[in-house]
Amino acid sequence: MKLLDIGEVAERSGVAASALRYYEEIGLITSIGRKGLRRQFGRETLLQLSLITMGKAAGFSLQEIAGMFGKDGQPDLPRGQLHARADALEAQIRELSTLRDALRHVADCPAPSHLECPKFQKLLRAGTLTAKV
Repeated sequence: MKLLDIGEVAERSGVAASALRYYEEIGLITSIGRKGLRRQFGRETLLQLSLITMGKAAGFSLQEIAGMFGKDGQPDLPRGQLHARADALEAQIRELSTLRDALRHVADCPAPSHLECPKFQKLLRAGTLTAKV
């Protein structure tokens, strides 16, 4: 099995070497050995890093992501948690879409006052523009 040097893993994955060392320190990934002072990783580390990156982008904490790997480092994905996060992202997408539409309307609205504009009023009632203070 060809091992990958930490620099090569960093280059291929887009994850900084310092992050790789941290991920190893907290147990997300495991180096197989060293060549001199440089850590060596198996190819499966690239898959693990892809899953870590996706998990972070989805808003999971590193601790939650760590729970998505079995003791052997292989993915053990909690489908229920993933469905719940996807549902939360869907709600966020709806809110952001409403906000986007409102901003575009405000930028282009021909009404003398936005508060007199029926479409703006409807967008306000949609919920995302009424700030939760």
